[in-house]
Amino acid sequence: MNSVGQSAEGRAEEMVGRQGSLMSRRELLASGGAIVGGMAMGGQALGQQPADALAEKQTWPGRTFGDGLLKGKVAVITGAARGIGRSIAVDMAANGADVVGLDICAKITPEQAYAVATREDLAETGRLVKQHGRQFMEVVGDVREIAFLRTTADQVQQKFGHIDIVVANAATQRFKPLIEMEDWEWNDVINNNLNGTANTIRAFAPMLVKNGGGRIIVLSSMQGKHGSKNMASYSASKWGIIGLMKSAALELGKDKITVNALIPGLVDTPLTHNEARWSALIGEVTANENPPKNPTEKEAYDTRAPHVPLKVGWLKPEDLAPAAVFLASDLAAMVTGATYDVTGGDNANNQS
Repeated sequence: MNSVGQSAEGRAEEMVGRQGSLMSRRELLASGGAIVGGMAMGGQALGQQPADALAEKQTWPGRTFGDGLLKGKVAVITGAARGIGRSIAVDMAANGADVVGLDICAKITPEQAYAVATREDLAETGRLVKQHGRQFMEVVGDVREIAFLRTTADQVQQKFGHIDIVVANAATQRFKPLIEMEDWEWNDVINNNLNGTANTIRAFAPMLVKNGGGRIIVLSSMQGKHGSKNMASYSASKWGIIGLMKSAALELGKDKITVNALIPGLVDTPLTHNEARWSALIGEVTANENPPKNPTEKEAYDTRAPHVPLKVGWLKPEDLAPAAVFLASDLAAMVTGATYDVTGGDNANNQS
């Protein structure tokens, strides 16, 4: 049975099975320590995707990869209220890290095609982190405001005594032809995604320097490696994040700080979970200039899945988290300036 038709009971069993499959450090090293093409550490397939209520996908219990890979670490994660940010927060907690979850919990732009994150969402991330016996510090604020981020960095340093991991994940997107965009439509995406990522690094990296090193992980996108029709601001911001990451890696290496980028393929988050994005991806896959305006989730999934090597329409947020855990761990001490594609194999279409 494909994932779209998989029962709720089957998905629950699958989640429990994944959580219970613990890996030793030796097994993790042998597997290469990361997800490649949608396969989990050790080769466990994670790409099967249900295409129903998004809320069900936001309760991932977290996976432990043995030996407490992040034991004693403090991780700051932006955009932590849900989606990829939540999944990374929970997996890092499962592997021993205390978590600072930062989110705006409000509209990023005056008009959003997707649901707005709430304080309740951020509180739920905290609940899931605490289930693993780790501390959670909830912070509500805007990554576009560097003064706020610097104040937060000071507060985190005072509370925990150190900061070890920074994950710059907060993002937004806007669907509109480039020449029709208003100034605010362009600027809101660039300011949040690119400038917000730079602000996060500028605010928190000095704490990593002070503490003698650490890990910075930024979230780019496959759309940062190729153009995307009617999403120029998003592609530009995500392309810029890759250049930002590489520059920061060159500058911060002397301070024993690694800087890397996760490159998600299409992921079933609130940004994707809307008719505008489903319509756009059907148009991309079929080269249809006039795709259906109100497709169902299943129509979008079934249209795209045959064109992805692992035959998934999109990934789940939790498919990204193990790669983030690896990059944050001591196993990745010699990995910096790198892009890690987690796409279900869609990156095989890249020319470089």
